[in-house]
Amino acid sequence: MNVLLLGSGGREHALAWKMSASPLLTRLYASPGNPGIGSIAELVRLDVSDHAAVAAFCQEKKIDLVVVGPEGPLVAGIADDLRVWGIRVFGPSKAAARLEGSKGFTKDLCAKFDIPTAAFGRFGDLASAKTYVEKKGAPIVIKADGLAAGKGVTVAMTLDEAMAALDACFDGSLGAAGAEVVVEEFLTGEEASFFCLCDGVTALPFGTAQDHKRVGDGDVGPNTGGMGAYSPAPVMTPQMTERTMREIIEPTMRGMAELGAPFAGILFAGLMITDSGPKLIEYNVRFGDPECQVLMMRLKDDLLVLLNAAIDGQLAHTSIRWRDEAALTVVMAARGYPGTPEKGSVIRGLDEAASEGAEIFHAGTAINGGALVANGGRVLNVTALGKTVGEAQQKAYAAIDQIDWPQGFYRHDIGWRAVEREKSGA
Repeated sequence: MNVLLLGSGGREHALAWKMSASPLLTRLYASPGNPGIGSIAELVRLDVSDHAAVAAFCQEKKIDLVVVGPEGPLVAGIADDLRVWGIRVFGPSKAAARLEGSKGFTKDLCAKFDIPTAAFGRFGDLASAKTYVEKKGAPIVIKADGLAAGKGVTVAMTLDEAMAALDACFDGSLGAAGAEVVVEEFLTGEEASFFCLCDGVTALPFGTAQDHKRVGDGDVGPNTGGMGAYSPAPVMTPQMTERTMREIIEPTMRGMAELGAPFAGILFAGLMITDSGPKLIEYNVRFGDPECQVLMMRLKDDLLVLLNAAIDGQLAHTSIRWRDEAALTVVMAARGYPGTPEKGSVIRGLDEAASEGAEIFHAGTAINGGALVANGGRVLNVTALGKTVGEAQQKAYAAIDQIDWPQGFYRHDIGWRAVEREKSGA
């Protein structure tokens, strides 16, 4: 198969790494990719917003499958447009991608089909939203309705924070994403990431993970796109997985089909495991980042076989096998992240790090004058397997010790919750 992968981050490097091991793969192209992806794929420059140009490339190169990494192109309808040209795509339709593209759409779906989630209100003007927040009090969660590049969600612990978040949504700084807001009840519990491979009818569990959103050790500081993750998530016991499928995923699949937008692709449920059971925080319609990195490390089966089964509606006859080991990834970020990262600093020692048994996925790198340099906020994902989360953690940090990048930083406690469980025997 000739495959085109769209995207440039650590998630896409992990997908490329896994697909490159498939005997089905003939040639792998990636756009725009990164230097890590470039070691296993041919990098091409395509304007992903120009769907006709992407289709023309696919026809020229006889592409058999397009795998869309990030959410933006999916919400913009690239999967629909490529299918019109007869091109096979792994990823949901524009209508189904509303599960991530509009938080209000997802909350309305939950209300209609009795899917457990936080109590909420939807607002199209600042005054009504502020009145609601004043009535409900803090802590409370403010979400811009649309895609806001990870900047649209505020967990406000005080009323002042909540009001400032509302002002930020409606002042136009988030563009169309902030034209409407969802205001949610603050949930308490333990968060988990739950993935399902879907073909429009059947949803197959596709692993669990937990990520670390806060920038600093001990879960302090501002939220980020994720500073690390591990898999599996201990809180997602077989019983909790069964409840999640029955109470959240299956009603979503039935509901989307009823709305005329059956979901096919990867469905990523952000969950809060509360005292009363799992509740949906949000849906994403693509692999998480950095969760994808740990899932690909643990996946035993051929990823291309699974993606094709989803496209062909064959998941009812498919099973997925996982390694017994745990996987853990640590994000190395550029100084300044999650604000304005410092770009251009030289990174050395990746071969030495890999010799420690880790996979180094590139997330924000470039080549400048023959040297590997930082070219984004999250720059590297140092990922390892172990018999336990603790062992995977040790391997990942041993690899990081070999990396020479003074301008980078990382959290030192990725996986702490699972490691504490392992030590206590819980």
